[in-house]
Amino acid sequence: MLPEHAKIIALLKDAGEIVGRKKLQKIVYIGKKMKLPLQEKYTFHVYGPYSEELTLRVEELCSLGFVTETKEKKAGYSQYRYKITKNGESFIEKFPLTWPREQASTIVHQLNGHSSKFLELVSTMLYFDELPKPEVKEKVFTLKKSQNYTEQDIQEAWEFIESLNHLS
Repeated sequence: MLPEHAKIIALLKDAGEIVGRKKLQKIVYIGKKMKLPLQEKYTFHVYGPYSEELTLRVEELCSLGFVTETKEKKAGYSQYRYKITKNGESFIEKFPLTWPREQASTIVHQLNGHSSKFLELVSTMLYFDELPKPEVKEKVFTLKKSQNYTEQDIQEAWEFIESLNHLS
């Protein structure tokens, strides 16, 4: 249990801060697909790959005082910010953790620099990565119809995935 919690803390430390629950879910999922040693199980959900395990793990980390979840009111919705605390930093310094710090930091910074909408697209495409590219595109246009992704969005996502593959 604790090693997987420590990996989420390490990921948050690499990110500095992650704004949005959906974005956190996508960063962990894409990181896992890029061979970061993350163990959360994912199923396909309304906003793409989703892990109940990750949600529970983050709640536990907040309860333990290792991560802060700050709720902000935005125009008609709530947004959450995630950061590790001093206790969280102290915990991972003392915890024996196998974490590819340099690789993870590079990947997490790349991911955190993109919008949650773009990461939703990338994670959805990666979820169906065993399919040929034309079928992946069809899945995106069918399952993500409300997001109004374009052919250009799909092409940018493929290029981004290729650049991430070179980092992993």
